[in-house]
Amino acid sequence: MGRSVTVWAVSTVTMLVLAGILPDFRLQSPDGESATHIAVTAAVGAGAFGVLSALVWPLLVRLLLLVPALVLGLLVFVLNGSLLLVALRLNPASSAEAAPETAVVVAAVMSAVASATGGALAVRDDDAYRRRLYRLADRRRRRLPPGPVSPGTVFVQLDGVGHDVLVDAVAKGIMPTVARWLGSTHRLTPWRTDWSSQTGASQLGILHGTNHDVPAFRWYDKDTGEVMVCNRPTSAAELQRRAVEFTGDGGLLTLDGASRGNLFGGGADEQALVLSIATRRRGRENRSRAGYFAYFSDPANAVRTAMSFVAEVGREMGQSTRARIRRQRPRVSRGGLYPFVRAFATVVERDVVVAAVMGDMLAGRTAVYADLVAYDEVAHHSGPTSRDAGKVLERLDRALALIANVAEHAPRPYRIVVLSDHGQSPGETFRSRYGLSLGDLVRAGCGLPVPRRARHTHSGAEARAAVRAALRRPVEGGERYHPSGRRAEPLVLASGNLGLVSFPDVPHRMSKEEIDARHPALLTTLANHPGIGFLLVRSERHGGVVLGAYGAEIPIDELQDKTGPLEAFGPGAADAVRRTHSFPHTADIMVNSFHDPADGEVLAFEEQIGSHGGLGGAQGRPFLMSPVALSAPVDDGCELVGAERVHRVLRRWLRETDGPQVPLLEEGEQAA
Repeated sequence: MGRSVTVWAVSTVTMLVLAGILPDFRLQSPDGESATHIAVTAAVGAGAFGVLSALVWPLLVRLLLLVPALVLGLLVFVLNGSLLLVALRLNPASSAEAAPETAVVVAAVMSAVASATGGALAVRDDDAYRRRLYRLADRRRRRLPPGPVSPGTVFVQLDGVGHDVLVDAVAKGIMPTVARWLGSTHRLTPWRTDWSSQTGASQLGILHGTNHDVPAFRWYDKDTGEVMVCNRPTSAAELQRRAVEFTGDGGLLTLDGASRGNLFGGGADEQALVLSIATRRRGRENRSRAGYFAYFSDPANAVRTAMSFVAEVGREMGQSTRARIRRQRPRVSRGGLYPFVRAFATVVERDVVVAAVMGDMLAGRTAVYADLVAYDEVAHHSGPTSRDAGKVLERLDRALALIANVAEHAPRPYRIVVLSDHGQSPGETFRSRYGLSLGDLVRAGCGLPVPRRARHTHSGAEARAAVRAALRRPVEGGERYHPSGRRAEPLVLASGNLGLVSFPDVPHRMSKEEIDARHPALLTTLANHPGIGFLLVRSERHGGVVLGAYGAEIPIDELQDKTGPLEAFGPGAADAVRRTHSFPHTADIMVNSFHDPADGEVLAFEEQIGSHGGLGGAQGRPFLMSPVALSAPVDDGCELVGAERVHRVLRRWLRETDGPQVPLLEEGEQAA
């Protein structure tokens, strides 16, 4: 009660101050009124505004469920201003009035001040803090059965944060929460990704137990004639469907689970901001954007996030300008809409997902998996070890601390597991080093004219996918490729430093012999280019071969990590290449860029100075940070390899905490 009175008093003072500053906002008639009357008018107006915000605002948001989420974020200010105008009219003795645009400003400032005051008062008041968190929680709480309850598990994915980056951030004091956990309650385990070191393959394997036939972030499907892209809603839905069919079960979160901010649902009943369900019509079965509405239903949240959004846009503009002035190298373009995409990933997506996780914990759900994409987005453009990326890690650490605080107030104990889906490897782009793109090089090898201007591929995939889903833009269909003529031009796609070359007019995966017959110089041109590490192609004689410089040609069954074209790529590279070779939709030519093991650099085929998607460097070495109360991920001396293996570890932990009783298959076994 005392806290509410204090917030009301501060809001009253704020209204009085704004009335003295803003010319179009007044609390008295033109003839003038007493100071007491003005103060009473402000007090009544502030009180009425607070009551309307608490009672009417959630109803208004529910009436606007069909409005795109980011548009709702802008409507927040208009609706807030409208509530203020209504509040001023509720006092019949008042002569207060405000221009509509001024009312929007006044309401925004009052909401922000009230939120800041309430938060400051709640810092040392656990009961008040808990009440504040409950307002962020899902209104539809589930009641847990009486008696003792087993621990729940929260999996927080820090997208793109490599093992070495995390260790370095802890050593520098950037992530004190993580440092404290590693010093007491948690253990840190590195793991190795598959060849396709990107969120689509890793998260599909982690949540659904298989990433079979996912050769890259984007690839050409010769069966359908479409380009599959992991962050495209239609592709994500199809990949999830295939995974469920392949494994025979719904996924990691099948029973009493929640999926937040992910590409895939993992079988969870509660899903918000999940891309694979963004193609469905709105309804109970589709809550892909529900998290935005739950979050924006509190006007203070909307105001706070909007202000942080604007500040982040300004921060990015300042950082990119500083990088240009200093002529930093490597550097990529950071103009256009990128500052807004970055702000969405580092502010809006983070705030909404964290709030959703908090709600899940306060509702007592058994298993929650959430993805925070902020670091991955910034590291693509600023570099994995840049100061910009370090600042994002600081804010992610604070998000982990907040989640840990919520666990103290949840109706059941929670174990927090933090992990990443891949890392990022630094390096300049292939184009900037050699003056041409991979597509240009392929065309030259085919004897085709090379255009002066090459088309840039997109980066920041996860964040852009979240933006599209939030805006409710029409879901784009599969990008269908129509070959023209008897010999269509090759289709070249990029996934970080992994390139894929396909010949759409050939219905099957072409062999080395067929490619040589059609384009005699192509494979030699690619394999001998200094920016290319190795190629993988099918062979009629050997089944498959890896090609390298100086005529190196190694049959797939004879590949070794310590010699030949894969020597620079470290342990496990040969097994990863062999596995991808077995996929039905592996491209005609798989191209992995050069990698320098001395400095960990790769050459991205996209416009990124921090990249992932192929083999080479830190991109293939993410981390798994788990409570010591859970069993060790792997035995001493063993290595955790592949997203599918990580899935099995997480399932084991859920069983150990009496969580969802999903079947735990034996190693190598497949569900019927």
